[in-house]
Amino acid sequence: MIRFILVSLFLITFLILSIPIHLIEWIIGKFNPQLKNKSSQNIVQWAFKVILFISGVQLTIKGFDNVPKDKAVLYIGNHRSYFDIVITYSLAPGLTGYIAKKEMEHIPLLSTWMKFLHCLFLDRDNIKEGLKTILTGIEYIKSGISICIFPEGTRNSGPKMLPFKEGSLKMADKTGCPIIPFAMTNTRDIFENHFPKIKKTHVILEYGTPIYPKELDREQRKFLGAYTQNIIQEIYDENMK
Repeated sequence: MIRFILVSLFLITFLILSIPIHLIEWIIGKFNPQLKNKSSQNIVQWAFKVILFISGVQLTIKGFDNVPKDKAVLYIGNHRSYFDIVITYSLAPGLTGYIAKKEMEHIPLLSTWMKFLHCLFLDRDNIKEGLKTILTGIEYIKSGISICIFPEGTRNSGPKMLPFKEGSLKMADKTGCPIIPFAMTNTRDIFENHFPKIKKTHVILEYGTPIYPKELDREQRKFLGAYTQNIIQEIYDENMK
């Protein structure tokens, strides 16, 4: 329980003490949006790295060279834990917005940081609003902001991934940006498998070879979600061994 208490105290303290930083970041953004983007990313990445340190996460990273450092991409991965976001965002080489469920938009202070980092809030029960979110994501990628999405739609506790929602990969198909598939192994062992305890855990994060939709054949492109899911599942299964 000690790690859980320490992480909770750090997170609450960070969110409260960052209230004046919100104003500073807002002012910076009015005069220099690029500086604001970079500073917001650095602050949150630092906070996430502290959380990982307190939690005792031992991280093995594979295939990080597959992640382009000079262009926007669409990150697609499996989703098993709250720590998936903490781990992957702490490693993001460039500005990256995450697709989050609509309910996250109503969490005070946390949602402010998410908006600073160009996160998008998806209403899964409203098809029209969901389409608007995807279209906004397309515009973000065109402007150089990477997007990360977990197409299972929820955290999954089983060894096999839930079917990917095909619409979520339209952002790559419409922009031509590379899809970076990634698989995370053992993240549920940090927290969810023994809630409320946080335990020291070895996590494997592997990035696969970039997928360029326009280079796929017609059938693969038609079912891009299933194609990408198979790749991620293979990486996950291999690392589980």
